[in-house]
Amino acid sequence: MVKWKSDYEIGVSLIDEQHKKLFEIANSAYELLRNDFYVDKYDKIIEILSELKDYTVFHFKSEEEYMLSIGYKRFFSHKVEHENFINEINSINLAEIDANQDESVKDLLGFVVDWIDKHILDQDKLIIVQ
Repeated sequence: MVKWKSDYEIGVSLIDEQHKKLFEIANSAYELLRNDFYVDKYDKIIEILSELKDYTVFHFKSEEEYMLSIGYKRFFSHKVEHENFINEINSINLAEIDANQDESVKDLLGFVVDWIDKHILDQDKLIIVQ
């Protein structure tokens, strides 16, 4: 399970709530991985992946609008990180997911959790201390 902790709070409630939602999506992937009820998890994986894509696009747009509104100096480099994340998610090979479902969920979960953790703690926290 992926746990939210207060260290992830940046002090902007809108962004903090959106970050919590990203953790919820990651937990959906974790629960799917642990669930032996599904013989074929492909459709559920695609559903989670789609939700992740849609929500991160929404979240990044909100976060970027906030950064612009406060004149955040590192806006462009931060935006590039967001674009790189979306590109990585978009490059996922769906045929590979179908062939190795549990392994694909593990890889996706590892990538997403690692990225979110590092991005919030190393980059998003800078927004409020500029």
